[in-house]
Amino acid sequence: MKKFETEAIRTQSERTQYLEHSTPIYLTSSFVFEDAEDMRASFAEEKERNIYSRYSNPTNNEFVEKVCKMEGAESGFAFASGMAAVFSTLAALVKTGDHILSARSIFGSTHTLFTKFLPKWGVTTSYFPIDDLDAAEAMITSQTKIIYAESPTNPGVDVLDLERLGQIAKKHNLIFIVDNCFATPYIQQPIKFGADLVIHSGTKLMDGQGRVLAGITVGSTELMDKVYRFSRITGPALSPFNAWVLTKSLETLAVRLDRHCENALKLAQFLEEHPKVSWVKYPFLKSHPMYAVAKKQMKAGGSIVAFEVKGGIEAGKKFFDSIKMLSLSANLGDSRSIVTHPASTTHSKLSVEERLESGITDGSVRVSVGLEHIEDIIADIKQALN
Repeated sequence: MKKFETEAIRTQSERTQYLEHSTPIYLTSSFVFEDAEDMRASFAEEKERNIYSRYSNPTNNEFVEKVCKMEGAESGFAFASGMAAVFSTLAALVKTGDHILSARSIFGSTHTLFTKFLPKWGVTTSYFPIDDLDAAEAMITSQTKIIYAESPTNPGVDVLDLERLGQIAKKHNLIFIVDNCFATPYIQQPIKFGADLVIHSGTKLMDGQGRVLAGITVGSTELMDKVYRFSRITGPALSPFNAWVLTKSLETLAVRLDRHCENALKLAQFLEEHPKVSWVKYPFLKSHPMYAVAKKQMKAGGSIVAFEVKGGIEAGKKFFDSIKMLSLSANLGDSRSIVTHPASTTHSKLSVEERLESGITDGSVRVSVGLEHIEDIIADIKQALN
């Protein structure tokens, strides 16, 4: 097996008669057939071939193949956004009466899906504390179908023991799904720790420059066949153009992540010593409560740093209004550093109690650390804090 960086660069669609070096984009909605028998056999699924880009497309296939190799997965499907991947994956696997056991700390839109939309179809969700997996196991019922988790979490940068969750899922014959968006497959491969399916928002670090929306789910052939059959009918497929952008982006994922992680660790270390910061969370800080687990399952700490500005809401507002270079945005995983206030943006739909249960205080700040020079990143945050 080739190394990660080599697979990311050398996994490409078969060359056409033009012998191009860089893979072309297949911007086509449909594909033609040689004759009536070819068309019949294709629709009968006696042949593996492209029929319609809502089902599959050569450019999308290249993107999926790359991510499967990176994650150690058997199969996958690419979606129009990260949330399209989350919803379609869950909708393909659950039915009325099923129960999902989810980590307490998850992305705000995923939480809304669990609490506002899935209940309309009779699917319930319970949340387990991220620091007590024995309690999580005790919450499993005869209706439980899925264990769902993020690690590191959004936006609190908490770390879950994926190996322990994988063992629990296997013991109870449950589907274990991990949102691996913050880590990317370069830093962490949840399938190694027992995950059945892995979800990414390709919009984030996979693209890395804030250009396109995308999502992807990869995992076992058996489960992905269900996800695929649901998705080819409901239509959340990724645009081939966006797939082409992403397959090019993945070629530089490793070198980008090395710099993201280097910058993020240095920023976290600076913040940890700053008198106007209450606390800092970054997986590769020794002060992180799950530092040992992070070191076990992650290659590096990732690009996201969470911290709290002392002085409550007013101090937080003053900090954000004082930022000069960094971007104020709700996105993450960009080449440009981004500062976000989760309580008023990404997690604003949650109640105060729900936010606190997820570790989000009014003064919580999330920094997606970019690729600028670290001295300039620190200088901007330092002047804003002061």
